[in-house]
Amino acid sequence: MSTTVTYEAVIGLEVHAQLLTRSKIFCGCSAAFGAPPNSQTCPVCLGMPGALPVLNRRAVEFAIKTALALGCDITPVCRFHRKNYFYPDMPKNYQISQYELPLAWRGSIEVPADGTTRRVRIHRLHLEEDVGKLLHAGTLQAADYSLVDFNRSGVPLMEIVSEPDIRTPEEAAEYLRQLRAILVYLKVCDGNMEEGSLRCDANVSLRRAGSEELGVKAEVKNMNSFKSVQKALAYEIQRQTQVLEKGGKIVQETRLWDADQELTLPMRSKEYAHDYRYFPEPDLVPLAISQKWIDEIRATLPELPQQRRARFAREYGIPDYDVAVLTTSRPLADYYEKVAKSCQEPKLASNWVMVELLGHLNKDGREIADSPIPPAELAALLGLLKGGSISGKIAKTVFEQMYLTGKSAELIVKEQGLIQISDQDALLQIVEEVLAKHPGPVADYRKGKVQSLTFLVGMVMKSSRGKANPQVVGELLLTRLKGEEPGGGG
Repeated sequence: MSTTVTYEAVIGLEVHAQLLTRSKIFCGCSAAFGAPPNSQTCPVCLGMPGALPVLNRRAVEFAIKTALALGCDITPVCRFHRKNYFYPDMPKNYQISQYELPLAWRGSIEVPADGTTRRVRIHRLHLEEDVGKLLHAGTLQAADYSLVDFNRSGVPLMEIVSEPDIRTPEEAAEYLRQLRAILVYLKVCDGNMEEGSLRCDANVSLRRAGSEELGVKAEVKNMNSFKSVQKALAYEIQRQTQVLEKGGKIVQETRLWDADQELTLPMRSKEYAHDYRYFPEPDLVPLAISQKWIDEIRATLPELPQQRRARFAREYGIPDYDVAVLTTSRPLADYYEKVAKSCQEPKLASNWVMVELLGHLNKDGREIADSPIPPAELAALLGLLKGGSISGKIAKTVFEQMYLTGKSAELIVKEQGLIQISDQDALLQIVEEVLAKHPGPVADYRKGKVQSLTFLVGMVMKSSRGKANPQVVGELLLTRLKGEEPGGGG
């Protein structure tokens, strides 16, 4: 009698984050993205003989800041090593990285998982230089030829390696989201996965459920979005499960995620540390990090995403979903907070920021920093709505005009005569006209069909071109339908 074996996935992520320094890590070349190929290079980042590296202090500062945010221990004295290998995008045939003495280690990130949180430990955080970029002519598997752009060579990279504490593709994607949010809040990385400034490799293996022994792992590369990380890991777990169920063995190798075919493909056999022939970088002295410097950097740490989420829930009383959306990035959280504080209506502010503003920005492919409506102006619009000067329908019309023209809500309302009509005498005339035109719904309401009131309110709003105060309209209609005089006792 055969028994079905249940396997558990064991996942660890290696995240490479390009640091937002103006220059590269060991030379003065620009680290900006998007320049013409090979236009941002020099003898140092091209690996010319005799060229000597000089460490970028700001890159070290950004790495320390990140390590502190992740709760890591900072290494008092760390050093750089040469990681030797030959790839066509590696001009020196070695990469300056860190090996047995990384800049920091032993941190953690709290990751939401199945209604609770999982603590994913950080194994190490270290600095290194990026390599060039290959441009393939042809398919991913069979390029006719490749070109190399060395602009990215030497751009400062921070590698953050997790412990194998992740169990599902969903947890892996969430870990990456949480880490990206922290990096963006710190302003040390822009988190742009499509441009390659945040890249992720995953190590995944399977073991029998309940076992502590780790299985043979495969490394998966070429994942450039949260969705691709989730899909690639789900595929790899399924692939390894099928191999084991057929009695086969997992080969330790590096595999490439093909997003078009949605599968992983073999790339090369997995290297081991000794394959790289690490040895200390002779052109860089060991890096001593003083406690004074650490304390100075710690004092600059902003409120981090997890702290801000807790404060938003506590201070503004908005739902968890709203909190999660509004704290996705630091600029978005800042924007919302300015609106909420100004209009004194936190939930109203969250609704308009999430639905109206983000809806328009996402449609146009714009970031919150590019919003044509400043926080103070959105708060002013909500103030007009809250105070009854304009209706909800008119508020949306005004918002559209604000977004398109950049004009203030007050100016648009004034120019277009959109002030809400709340005067009973002015509205009563419209109410009487609507009642006279629609005797059927009037009779239906008096027979007990209360839904007819909604129809009649809608007709009054239409007649007033949306400017009537719906609350006053409802009160007037109820009074007249009961046969009473407005403001009287009937």
